Amino acid sequence: MTPDVRTPTAPDGARAPLTARTPPLSEPSAWHELRLTVNGRPVTAQVESRLLLSDFLRDRLGLTGTHTGCEHGVCGACTVLMDGEPVRTCLTLAVQCEGAELRTVESLAPDDAPLTPVQRAFHACHGMQCGFCTPGFVMTATALTEQPERPGDDEVADALSGHLCRCTGYRNIRRAVCQALDERFGEGE
Repeated sequence: MTPDVRTPTAPDGARAPLTARTPPLSEPSAWHELRLTVNGRPVTAQVESRLLLSDFLRDRLGLTGTHTGCEHGVCGACTVLMDGEPVRTCLTLAVQCEGAELRTVESLAPDDAPLTPVQRAFHACHGMQCGFCTPGFVMTATALTEQPERPGDDEVADALSGHLCRCTGYRNIRRAVCQALDERFGEGE
């Protein structure tokens, strides 16, 4: 038998009974089949509804280049590209990526492939020190260099403002991004 549940704040001071809503005919599943592309490879997996994309990439796929820092979407270390746009994996559920194309930092220069212009610029400008935030910055910079037109200084500053670095002071990071943009779009254009 269901206990008599009453609310303490009825308008007349009496304790009015609460009524339970009828449950849906079928409960939603806690598990989902996920199909997506990660770094150019098709992936199919069973995932829980609540599984974060960061945990899926790191723990299930072994792509540990995606770093988790704040786990609140503030630091940007976990940034990857989803359908070409930077996203925070600590704020994105894996199930939200159904049918998406994801690129992690591991996609940029796999095996012994040459470094990308962004990676070369970060190296040349010493745009990193400890390296923890670097994958997120590099993925955001990659998205900037893949735009059809060169982003303006304000757009670059806005894109980089979503990342925290505790080591560099940002000057070399900004310089690296500008160098990569110069290589992609031509200097002074």
